[in-house]
Amino acid sequence: MGNKIEAVEFPSHGITVRGAHFRPQTDALRADGAAPCVVMAHGLGGVRAARLDAYAERFAAAGLHVLVFDYRYFGESDGEPRQHFNIRAQLDDWAAAIAYARQLDGVDAKRIALWGSSFSGGHVITAAVEDGRVRAVSSQGPMMDGFAAFMNLVHYAGVLQALRVSAHAIWDTLLIPTGRRHCIPLVAEPGELAVMTTEDALPGYSAIVPPDWRNEITASWMLELPLYRPITKAARLPCPTLICICTQDSVAPAAAAERTAAAAGERAEIRRYDIGHFDIYVGEGFERAVSDQTEFFCRVLRAAGG
Repeated sequence: MGNKIEAVEFPSHGITVRGAHFRPQTDALRADGAAPCVVMAHGLGGVRAARLDAYAERFAAAGLHVLVFDYRYFGESDGEPRQHFNIRAQLDDWAAAIAYARQLDGVDAKRIALWGSSFSGGHVITAAVEDGRVRAVSSQGPMMDGFAAFMNLVHYAGVLQALRVSAHAIWDTLLIPTGRRHCIPLVAEPGELAVMTTEDALPGYSAIVPPDWRNEITASWMLELPLYRPITKAARLPCPTLICICTQDSVAPAAAAERTAAAAGERAEIRRYDIGHFDIYVGEGFERAVSDQTEFFCRVLRAAGG
C-alpha cells in the first residue's frame, strides 16, 4: 500500500497552521473502524521538511495516522513576523493540532499520541499534561529544563557568549512595541553569534534542513528559556512516555532527560543512544530511534484500543 499524504490546514488562535496528514498503510492498529494518530512537530527553529516526514512515513507504514505541522511563523504556516519563536504560541499550536487530529476522518479520537524532538521534546510533555487525554508520548533528544539548557550554553560557549545572546534578546524585547523584531542566527560555528554554537550544531542542522530553510530566529524568548521547565510537569503525565536520550547530547542536557524520566516514574520508558543531539535524525541513529518509537507507539496504542 502506497503512502496516502494529504495537505491540511487548521486555525490556531486566528492563524492558519499547515501540515500534512499521513494515512495508515495497514489496518494493524484499527479498532471499531478507526486507528490511532501521532501528532508531530519539530524542535527549535525547525520545520516539518527537516526530516519529520521520514518518521511519519515509518509510523504510517505501521498502521498509524500521523499529523505533522509547522508552527505559526515558521515553514508553511502563516503568521508574522516570520521566524518568531514564542513558547506559549507553540503550545497553543500543539493544542490546536491535537484537537484537529481528533476530528480527522478515520482517526480514533481516544488514541492520540504526541512525538517531539529537541525543544518540542519538552513541548510534548507540557502539551500532554495540559490536554490530559493523550494516550502516548515519545520525546527524543529533549529539552526538558530551560535553566539547565541555559547553563549548558554558559558551559560550552562561555559567560561572554551567554551575555552576548542575552543582550540581543533584550534588544528584540525592546523592539516589540515598535512592531519590529530582531533576529539572530539559530546555529553557527563556535565563537560566532547564534543560539547554538556547539561543534555539531551547524553541520548537524545543515544535514537535515531543506534548501530554503532560514537560519534565523527572534531573540526575546531567550529571556524566558530558564523559566521553561517541562521537567516540573513530568509527575503529572497522563500516559506512557518514551524518552529517547542521546547520551552525547551537546545541546539538550541528557541529565535533565534522565531526571524527567525519574520524575515520571513507572509511566516512563527510556532508550539511550551513544550519539550526539543531531545524529538521531539520520543514519543509524535515526533507524534505531524510529524503530524503538514505532514499537512503543504500536504496543501502547494497541493496548489503549482494547
